[in-house]
Amino acid sequence: MNRRRDFLALCAGALLPGGATGQNDNLPAMRFSDLAPGAALPGWLEPVSFGAKATPTEFALVADERRTVLRARAQASASGLARTLRVDPAEYPLLAWRWKAANLVQRGVLESKAGDDFALRLYLTFDLDPAQLSAGDRMRLSLARALWGARLPTAALCYIWDAKAARGTITPNAYTDRVRMVVADSGSALLGHWTSHERDVAEDFRAAFGIAAPAVASVIVSADTDNTGESTEAWFGDIEFRRRTELRGR
Repeated sequence: MNRRRDFLALCAGALLPGGATGQNDNLPAMRFSDLAPGAALPGWLEPVSFGAKATPTEFALVADERRTVLRARAQASASGLARTLRVDPAEYPLLAWRWKAANLVQRGVLESKAGDDFALRLYLTFDLDPAQLSAGDRMRLSLARALWGARLPTAALCYIWDAKAARGTITPNAYTDRVRMVVADSGSALLGHWTSHERDVAEDFRAAFGIAAPAVASVIVSADTDNTGESTEAWFGDIEFRRRTELRGR
């Protein structure tokens, strides 16, 4: 059960501010459609391990509907791919992506460490100054860092497709309340179909943490079934940040 600790510490170390910037209406985060099916994963995708004991999830660039997408196959495994960037949610508050799942984790339970498995995860980590936290949150963060390492992220949102939890649910992760889970899709009705999403990151962050969103520091895609031992197959399409309509006329 130490894999989440290893994952969070590794991400915090790898995902330093810097990287992508832009002035267009859309700011690419992960553009798989520019890549070739069967090609090696690009250098801007950093592997994220869940610990030495976790078997890595299999990621590959494949063709689907004449586009290149990222396929994730999890077989009692857990890992992810990260891209370091820096995005101001005041300028680009909308996160847009497409994903598709062939099947979901049936024995997963959102509030349980033993059930903390998902066919699709999309994380955003944030460059949150601990001074912005309440005294109680700072104390809990200090205790968590004493256990898990000094580079534990101060805040992250994790968008998921869950088999049971209601769409729109926002709840703390079973391992740490510094990660808030956001159910973007729920149930099996749309399995085998691409679903498109556009989430207001600034609103989701405020709903999750009660404060204004700081800069986004990284984007992570992941699939994991190591707790339940199940097997899943899923795909990620392009991921990008967007301005709101009223910001595009500036």
